[in-house]
Amino acid sequence: MTWLFLGIAVVFEIAFALGANATNGFTRLWPSVFTLAAAAGGIYTLSLALRHLDVGVGYTLWTGLGGVGTVVLGSLVYKEKLTLPRLLSFASIIGGAVLLKFTAA
Repeated sequence: MTWLFLGIAVVFEIAFALGANATNGFTRLWPSVFTLAAAAGGIYTLSLALRHLDVGVGYTLWTGLGGVGTVVLGSLVYKEKLTLPRLLSFASIIGGAVLLKFTAA
């Protein structure tokens, strides 16, 4: 269940970041409600995952994978450019998160 909770928290993190862009500085009601709900859901499910994960591992995976997912979906939803340096950076984040998981006690 720990990894399921972390996966759900990552989805909420991505939804939060994409929603925050749509709020126009929290001046639009429904995107703002969605964004706040996603933030609350992400923090809650992250806290459930952290019952069994070290905070360094859980938080790093949450923010790293959330960041990668946000950039990938941001390129689709908001037409942001994906360049080779960005793709290499994402690969580094994912590789670092995987290595962190395997080196955690």
